Amino acid sequence: MNITLQDVKNHPAFTTYIQRADEYLTQMGYTEHAFVHVGRVANEAARILLQTGHDKRKAELAAIAGYLHDIGNIVNREGHEQSGAMMVFCLLTQMGANPDDIATIVTAIGNHDEGSASPVSEVSAALILADKSDVRRSRVRNRETIDFDIHDRVNYAVEDTRIVILDAEKEIQLQLRIDQEVSSISEYFEIFLSRMLLCRRAASKLGHDFALLINGQKMM
Repeated sequence: MNITLQDVKNHPAFTTYIQRADEYLTQMGYTEHAFVHVGRVANEAARILLQTGHDKRKAELAAIAGYLHDIGNIVNREGHEQSGAMMVFCLLTQMGANPDDIATIVTAIGNHDEGSASPVSEVSAALILADKSDVRRSRVRNRETIDFDIHDRVNYAVEDTRIVILDAEKEIQLQLRIDQEVSSISEYFEIFLSRMLLCRRAASKLGHDFALLINGQKMM
């Protein structure tokens, strides 16, 4: 069975696990990881593959991986990429998904967190780029935390974020507009440098260079 993103969205277990995982992260003070985040990651991962010349089926698998990549947080934040991969493996198997598709999705989910990630496939590379680029003001749950929590402050400072793929230059750009009165550019690098280096490796897997532009200036 060729599983689709809509099949996954219609499955009540996946819906429950995404919602409950976000509730758990809320208690820990993390930024939003619910349906807005996973929906954006799913859409961006698929778009990245389509715009870098990959077929629609591979883009669909990237969308599924993007939609499901954070459900392991229902177990624990630590190691959520591996627990999430095993949960998805079990549920997709129960749904009768194609084993080759399951392998592709599970591998991408298991390799998306910067603590242990590696862009081992085109799908995993697209998931990494889509996930690590989702830095934005609307993910911050409580504006009162931005004065003392650097992650919330940096996210809140980002007024606009987008991935732009330049075909002729073979370059994937992450373009950010940051309000420097809220957070400095140096603070962005302080917490997200490892993510940006991972994005560079992911872009390379797709045959592209990676560039980070902040307020119109190329940083890397």
